[in-house]
Parts: sequence; structure tokens; C-alpha cells
Amino acid sequence: MEANAAAALIARRLERYDFTGKVADLPRRQAGPDLRPAAVLLPLVWHDDGATVLFTRRTEHLSSHPGQISFPGGKVESSDASALAAALREAQEETGLDAGSVRVLGCLPDYATVTGYVVTPVVGLLMPPLALSPAPDEVAEVFEVPLRLLLDRAAYSGHDYVRDGVAGRYLSFEWRRYTIWGATAAMMWMLADALAEEGGT
Repeated sequence: MEANAAAALIARRLERYDFTGKVADLPRRQAGPDLRPAAVLLPLVWHDDGATVLFTRRTEHLSSHPGQISFPGGKVESSDASALAAALREAQEETGLDAGSVRVLGCLPDYATVTGYVVTPVVGLLMPPLALSPAPDEVAEVFEVPLRLLLDRAAYSGHDYVRDGVAGRYLSFEWRRYTIWGATAAMMWMLADALAEEGGT
């Protein structure tokens, strides 16, 4: 599909996506006033031979989620005009991605994490080539996974866990040597669910 047509389709699906009632399908908690706001950019890279999703692998020395696969993003600061602004700022700081090169398509429902954040996933379209310069103190690696694989909701595995005496469940997705799991996998699953409406993309 041509990039402009795909962007319009994805934007429409995001605008009317309703996650209500799907708690059984995905480990999702209710957002509360005690949670800190955060935002991530879910970057779709539109190559001629097929779209991909861009991920980062965090450096091992970070105090929070070392070595994990994630989307570019972080806390919403008081200087950010919105969650969207925070997602674009964080993406630029972490990967060097020019915020002006991101075509924002919309947002997925906020996702509350077990670590005390409520995250707004901002979906953006990128046209290659990308001029990236990952921050070496935060990002060990930037890589892309084919979108068509990530859109297969059956490819995600569910895992039970107990945290602070409370049972829960998280999702994971395996691709080559990477394991995408937790909130990142959950938000990717939500995008797959949103785009699967009306017969898929």
C-alpha cells in the first residue's frame, strides 16, 4: 500500500479504536491519579518492500529496565506541552530522530504499567532513509522488525507472574535474538488489534 493511503487508513483505525472490554485479551490496569504520565513513540517505517517498526534496546547500565527492548520515550516533563510533545522530544533525545520528520497518525489508549506510569503510545510514520544518532548512554541499539509479523496477534505469548504478592500476566514476542515483552509488547499488540478491525490492513 502507498504510504499516504496507509497513513490515512491507520489514522482512521486509531481514531475509532476502542479497547473497552478487552481486558481478558491483554494485561491492562486502570490508570489512577497516583500514576506518573509518560509517552512513547511507536514508529512505523514505510519501506518500499514492506513497513517495519523501530525499536531501541536500552543500555545495560541504566537503573530502569536495563537491556530491555522498548519504544523511544519517557516521562512527560513539565516543559512538555502534551504527551505527543514528550514522545517526540524523547525520541529525538534517544535516537536523534528529527521530530519534524514524524508524521503523527494518532494515539493508542493509555497504558498503565506495574512500575507506576500511565503511558500514551503515539503512532508515527517515518519515511526512510532515517538519519539516526542514538544516545550512547541510553540506547545500545536501534533495530527494525517487519510490521506484518508484529500484526499477527497469535504470535504473542502470554506469561503469568506474581509481583508484590499480586498475580498478573504479560505478553512477549520473539524475533531473531530479541525478546519484546511487557508494556512494549502490550502496546504493539494493541496496535495490531486496532489495525485488525474491518479485516486487517
